[in-house]
Amino acid sequence: MRLFAAVLPPADVVDELRLLIGGLKGRTGADRLRWTEPPGWHFTLAFYGEVDDDVVPELSRRLERAAHRTAPFPLALRGGGQFGHGRALWTGAEGDLETLRLLADRAEAAGRKAGLDMGEHRRYTPHLTVARSRHALDVRPYVAALDAFAGLRWTVAELAMVRSNLPTSGVAGEQPRYEVVGRWGLGAGG
Repeated sequence: MRLFAAVLPPADVVDELRLLIGGLKGRTGADRLRWTEPPGWHFTLAFYGEVDDDVVPELSRRLERAAHRTAPFPLALRGGGQFGHGRALWTGAEGDLETLRLLADRAEAAGRKAGLDMGEHRRYTPHLTVARSRHALDVRPYVAALDAFAGLRWTVAELAMVRSNLPTSGVAGEQPRYEVVGRWGLGAGG
C-alpha cells in the first residue's frame, strides 16, 4: 500500500481554508489549475511510497514511538507559495515549526529504521498543497492572496499514517483518496 506520515488540520481550520480557496477558484484562469479538495489537505511529514503489508506493523511501532517522543505543539496555516514555476501552489505554516520539523525528521527516521528506502534527507519545508498544474503557470496572483492568509491556530496532538489510493478511473481531474490507517497521540501519555 502507498503510505505517508502526516499532520491533519482540524475541521475548523479546513473550513476556513475552504472559504479562501473557493474565492481563488472563482478567479479568471483558475480553471487551468487542478485544485486539491479538503479531504486531501494535510502536511506530509514523510512519504514512504509502496510499503509491503509485512512492513506496516514495524513502521507503525516506530511512528508510535516518534509520536510519543514529540510533545503537542501549536500550528496555524499561514502564507503561501509555489514550487516548480507554478506547478504546485501551497499554503504554509506558522507556530512551532521546529517541533513540526522534528516530527518530520522522526517520521522519516521511522521509515528508514523499518527498512524503507527514504532517499536523500532534505530539510522539511512545511506546506499544504492546494493546487497543481502539469504546465508552468503564472500563479503570482494566487500566491499573493495566500500570502495574506493567516488561519486559526490549533494544537497538533497526533501523528497520522495515511494510505493514498491513486485514481484508477481515468476520469480527468479525479483526485487521490486518502484513508487514515493509523493515529498516535503526541506526548508521553499519547
